[in-house]
Amino acid sequence: MDYKEALEYIHSIGRFGSKLGLEKIEKLLELLGNPQKDLKIIHVAGTNGKGSTSSFITSILAEAGYKVGLYTSPYLERFTERIRINDDEIPRNTLARLTAKVKSKVEEMVEQGYDHPTEFEIVTAIGFCYYKEEKVDFVVLEVGLGGRYDATNVIDKSLVSVITPISIDHKNVLGDTIEKIAWEKGGIIKENGLVVIHPQEEDAQYVIKEIVHRKNGQLIATNLDNVTIKESNQFGSKFDFTFNKENLKDLEIKLRGNHQVNNAAVALTTILTLRDKGLLDIKEKSIRNGLNNTKWKGRLEILKKNPTFMIDGAHNISAIKFLKKSIKELFKYKKLILGIGILGDKEVDKILEELIPVADKVIVTQANNPRALSASELAEKIKKYNNDYIIQKDINEAVDIAFDIAKEDDLILFSGSLYLIGDVRKKVLSN
Repeated sequence: MDYKEALEYIHSIGRFGSKLGLEKIEKLLELLGNPQKDLKIIHVAGTNGKGSTSSFITSILAEAGYKVGLYTSPYLERFTERIRINDDEIPRNTLARLTAKVKSKVEEMVEQGYDHPTEFEIVTAIGFCYYKEEKVDFVVLEVGLGGRYDATNVIDKSLVSVITPISIDHKNVLGDTIEKIAWEKGGIIKENGLVVIHPQEEDAQYVIKEIVHRKNGQLIATNLDNVTIKESNQFGSKFDFTFNKENLKDLEIKLRGNHQVNNAAVALTTILTLRDKGLLDIKEKSIRNGLNNTKWKGRLEILKKNPTFMIDGAHNISAIKFLKKSIKELFKYKKLILGIGILGDKEVDKILEELIPVADKVIVTQANNPRALSASELAEKIKKYNNDYIIQKDINEAVDIAFDIAKEDDLILFSGSLYLIGDVRKKVLSN
């Protein structure tokens, strides 16, 4: 099996659908020798900020000399982005070899009468096998969807469960209230486990506290009152952070927006808590360098200047509000040209109501995903908030139009779906 064949196999699994529960991934990993049991895992769930927080944690650990697996989803440009060690993606030949190994075990379990694993379960199994083979020191494991029945939650234990901001998303799967969604996200919390959380909405915070109490865990809430932002602009942020009377001054990150400072604070709380428990050896220099060197594509990411061309993967109402706030606070521009494409299962009307009125010109396009709302359907909804729009279903053409109409002092922003901005990123950077 080569790389192309591996991807074809992995993506073909979608035809088997998705079924909640951990029975299939448990059986698959058992046949593979349970590689996950030999890994030290930092498990990260939440609605927004999972990827950024996971990247901050990984970067700090890597700066301290640790070998760190980072498992995330979805990918923006290349499948191999999902399975990394420090800053290196899984080699294509290794992915092909491990996919063939996992495929043989999938066939074995199906012959035994088990349901076929989902695509995400198979990719998760590949990730665990890779990290065990490479003898990583830690795995920063990002939840795919929810938590309780997510394939990543097959693990028996974790060093810490990290929960980033919880908001309404994936209502059809996780529930239609913040309490139901918090219950699903809190499903990653282990018996007697350590839990670090970003401050939550009151109802979500209550649910998480209840789960921790029931499981005899230790809850550490990141104290954002101990964060002092000194600078925040289009180049990043500088801030102070106090943790248990330890003052870290003039920390810098390149990720843009005050919400990224908060994500960094969650990562710091996680790292420093593990250090204080004797599970890590981290020096201040590693913390500083790790924060400053953290990259996370597709979040207020500037791809070109004159005009400024930016992408952001905001795809739920909470993330859209952060995006809108950041645009106003961090950027100066004459006109905002907004390219947008949204999946149909999102809170489309709420997202449009929040974002469309701030745009001077809207280019309506369509993400390359079966769940995407068609460009024409999306345009019909956009009419309510802005009449100055162009429909261009083809993403590459939409990008060209944006460049054609933008002046040097304008801001071009493409947003609405991670599936959209990955294609936009490839197009812009290839020009």
